[in-house]
Amino acid sequence: MNGPTRRGDLFDDVDGARRFTGPTTGDERRMLIDVLRAQRSTLRLKCSGLGPELSLRSAEPSALSLLGLVRHLADVERRWFRQVLAGQDAPPLFSSTTDPDGDFDGATDDPQVVAAAWEAWRTEVAFAEQFVTGAPGLDIEGEDSWRGTVSLRWVLIHMIEEYARHNGHADLLRERIDGAIGL
Repeated sequence: MNGPTRRGDLFDDVDGARRFTGPTTGDERRMLIDVLRAQRSTLRLKCSGLGPELSLRSAEPSALSLLGLVRHLADVERRWFRQVLAGQDAPPLFSSTTDPDGDFDGATDDPQVVAAAWEAWRTEVAFAEQFVTGAPGLDIEGEDSWRGTVSLRWVLIHMIEEYARHNGHADLLRERIDGAIGL
């Protein structure tokens, strides 16, 4: 018996199917790291196989695009892990006080812009992963101009929320581009 079918093609990605296989009990740090890793993998999956299409906008007047999300999340990773928790002088890569929407507005189909966005995102994720692994505990703190004192625990929870929200956007953007849908 044939059942209902989906209107779009599901992502056919073996690695994507393993994104959410981490522990569901046990060590808090391990669970937070794994859920954030899965959210980061989801962003990569939603962007997989695309080139210039990554810069396609959602709908006027929005500047939202998959590439804009990559650039935005590179800046978000940089802010929380480098600036706030590590205390580095690391200004955003794609936005600024004079161009607060530069992460989205500057997301063009130029292959160099696409490559630079992915390189920045990978670099910031690698720094964050190394920082979290080396941190003595989840209660280490940093100072943020927006939230005040924040712990590594709060930053990890916030990053999971940030990716989850934007991965919802990525679902819709990807479906608009080529009809691909999925988890």
